[in-house]
Amino acid sequence: MSLLLLAWAVSNAQRPAAPSQATTEPETTLKVDVKLVNVYVTVTDAHGAPVAGLQKDNFLLQEDGREQKISVFDKESALPISIALAIDTSLSTRHDLPLEQASAKRFVHTILRPVDALSLFAFSEAVSQSPFGYTADLKRIDEGIDHIRLGAATALFDAVYLASRSLDRRQGRKVLVLITDGGDTISRIDYKGAARAAEEAEALVYSIIVVPIENSAGREIGGEHALIQLSEDTGGKYYYATSMSQLDDVFRQISDELRNQYLLAYYPSQRTSNSQFRRIQVGVSGPADAAAYHVRHRVGYYTTKSDF
Repeated sequence: MSLLLLAWAVSNAQRPAAPSQATTEPETTLKVDVKLVNVYVTVTDAHGAPVAGLQKDNFLLQEDGREQKISVFDKESALPISIALAIDTSLSTRHDLPLEQASAKRFVHTILRPVDALSLFAFSEAVSQSPFGYTADLKRIDEGIDHIRLGAATALFDAVYLASRSLDRRQGRKVLVLITDGGDTISRIDYKGAARAAEEAEALVYSIIVVPIENSAGREIGGEHALIQLSEDTGGKYYYATSMSQLDDVFRQISDELRNQYLLAYYPSQRTSNSQFRRIQVGVSGPADAAAYHVRHRVGYYTTKSDF
């Protein structure tokens, strides 16, 4: 999709029609037939290392406080991964962009298998997706990363929204990796819209917040807090990085986690609430040190999808 088409999509995503214009097609809300609910779970120990070897009986799964029967359990993480890699190319990142590009290429070569696919997004005052879409072709991805160019402003939430919408159409595990300094200066989509798009896509959001090397005491941190919340709510994680070695380490941690996840899936039992949003809780028991484990997963799901 071209830059202009992507910018048009964001521009029109929240722009109300003028009262005088005739509506040619009625707005519709797409209903989701909620049958099997997938929950990708990451379990880490007291040192932050992924915990492998857990069994189905080690997990307790609840929806809105009611225990659910786990119908599908997979500890191999063999499902294909679709990764949307979104890189901030605004002027505020100009000193760090070469570092980000080099580290991102190493990550791609480490994580991507032939069954996986990655799509590259660059965002500044607008959001562009590489013309190859989702692919496992490392040469094309490397070329796309090399050809990223600087822009002016930062449309961070637009990038989250558009990347999430692209992931929504994918099968298997879906991951959004953001490399940014955390600012947002021009997005048409607000945080709420961006977060809902990520949640509806079932995307795990990994936010890598690159702190400028120069004095950063006056930097705007509202975007950082939003990214932290988004990562936590989707079952991903956020990181800070100030150097190439730290970026490489962050990418290594993300790669390790994606190779050691658990899939829990269930058919929801009788509803006890009319809320459109269902909350999910997952606990782990059994191992002697389970009390020190940290369990991450998406906080819930919507029973209907937003209007497109």
